[in-house]
Amino acid sequence: MPASIEVALIQDQHRGSADANLASIERQLDAAAADGAQLVLLQELHNGAYFCQHQSTDEFERAEPVPGPTSERLGAVAKRLGIVIVASVFERRAAGLYHNTAIVLENDGRLLARYRKMHIPDDPGFMEKFYFTPGDLGFNPVQTSLGKLGVLVCWDQWYPEAARLMALAGADVLLYPTAIGWDSNDSDEEQRNQRQAWLLAQRGHAVCNSIPVLSCNRTGVEPDPTGHGPGIRFWGSSFVCGPQGEYLAQAGTDDPALLRARLDLQRTEDVRRIWPFLRDRRIDAYADLVKRYRD
Repeated sequence: MPASIEVALIQDQHRGSADANLASIERQLDAAAADGAQLVLLQELHNGAYFCQHQSTDEFERAEPVPGPTSERLGAVAKRLGIVIVASVFERRAAGLYHNTAIVLENDGRLLARYRKMHIPDDPGFMEKFYFTPGDLGFNPVQTSLGKLGVLVCWDQWYPEAARLMALAGADVLLYPTAIGWDSNDSDEEQRNQRQAWLLAQRGHAVCNSIPVLSCNRTGVEPDPTGHGPGIRFWGSSFVCGPQGEYLAQAGTDDPALLRARLDLQRTEDVRRIWPFLRDRRIDAYADLVKRYRD
């Protein structure tokens, strides 16, 4: 494992089609690699609009197999540029069986692994349970040439159990492709609170596990396809933080951004020596964590 990693996050907006989105991504991958990036994280469901604002069987036409067109196209870019890419795919596993899937592409172009989103939301504007089957691959970091990547997806970022299990399996970094934003009907105060909660939850995972976190969100306004709802204003704010939750880089809320940072992987060891959370866990007293609720 290298002592440090140069990372990049591509925060982007929907550009009208999968080809347009992927063309934009490829241009930014070229720019990131030219600037020294070794690992690049893309946002959730980056090939198209965030279609989960409504329920329509037509949207299943967006799905593709893995391996498939996106993994092959981005795998070729990973090989050409010599970078590791973490991407996001609407996976068609079988007829009527679909997942929200992150894929990890090695710097030689190989598809190393996939992670199927485990926690699936069902809220106004985020009707993902209609489309996605909960993941069944568990919380297993992916061994790459740059270390072990703990890849999770969006709604997973609210669950400390997911982050902890990745850390307990030796993840060197946590990565979250994300699509989250505001409902314009909410007050300014509520919108501020939601964004801050999102930032704090993920920084908390960094602190409590003493590992860096990368979170890449969408930006831009996407209308409700039905015309009945207010649509979503994705709040961007993609960021990289270190093992004490310290910001290493952060994007704005409203514009595409190519975010760059350097991760010092030795800091995890240094921080864990002074804050030995893993040492002091009372694993003999946590059995009730597997219950839904302690009645």
